[in-house]
Amino acid sequence: MDIRFAKPEDVGGILSLLKQVGRVHHEGRPDIFRSNAQKYGASQVIAMLDSSKTPIFVAVHGGKVVGYGFCIIKAHKNDPVIADHTELYIDDLCVEETCRGQHIGKAIYEEILRYAKMRKCYNVTLNVWSCNENAMAFYKSLGMLPQKVGMETILEK
Repeated sequence: MDIRFAKPEDVGGILSLLKQVGRVHHEGRPDIFRSNAQKYGASQVIAMLDSSKTPIFVAVHGGKVVGYGFCIIKAHKNDPVIADHTELYIDDLCVEETCRGQHIGKAIYEEILRYAKMRKCYNVTLNVWSCNENAMAFYKSLGMLPQKVGMETILEK
């Protein structure tokens, strides 16, 4: 297995995984997430490939994309409240359903950490939906700790 920056030829495999993520979110929160939706389309993914602020990592096995990590580099400068620092935000991380449990997600995460250190980022952050218990447990197993907690009151059903 190879973990590397995504290339244009990986877009099809990435889009397939984005559909899996969309399904998980819809099943967990159908009141918020649409059925058969995905976060990004092909043109958006291609645009991200061309930006140093939105690196995408892929895990490739046997010529097939089996996982990805979408990242966003966020520079906090001259904010009146937040100290100056650079953060690497993991926008999305997915491993092909049939490949889970093989430490692919951990390998992607470790490559993201290596990259963040190389870029002299202060921290690596992400958001995870609390309805996605498998993802919550996965991130905790990597040593991630809650930084913020989002809470809600649903007013209408």
